[in-house]
Amino acid sequence: MSAEARIIDLNLEFPPAPKPGGVYHPVVIVGNMAYVSGHGPMLLDGTMITGKVGATMDEADAHQAARQVGLTMLATLRRELGSLDRIERLVKTLGMVNSTPDFATHPQVINGFSNLMVEIWGEVNGKGARSAVGMGSLPGNIAVEVEAIFELKA
Repeated sequence: MSAEARIIDLNLEFPPAPKPGGVYHPVVIVGNMAYVSGHGPMLLDGTMITGKVGATMDEADAHQAARQVGLTMLATLRRELGSLDRIERLVKTLGMVNSTPDFATHPQVINGFSNLMVEIWGEVNGKGARSAVGMGSLPGNIAVEVEAIFELKA
């Protein structure tokens, strides 16, 4: 099943693709690789999910925020590529969690993003290399930020 068909099958709704918040491109394509700049958890109304994990939000809410980052990133990729069917696989993910110093389950939070990619592209192509780290703060106090690299179809 194609990525676009899978998105319909899963009844996923994308927020609006965000505009850059600085001097950068949201996606840079080099050869057959798409490098995606950091994205936050944008909701359908254009607002962001904010908070600090371990203080103002728990792991379950942060997991959902990471999933929302995935939907936001897919909206950007669709805008930039024309169709998500151009993507072959996820290669690498860097997930950043806005968390207190004592919060320790960053990988479980970023699973919200990673599980979404597996739902769309499957166990092989939806699962890439990954890092999940904690940050003292993130822009606009967003709960989670993710950047990723995707391989495009030849």
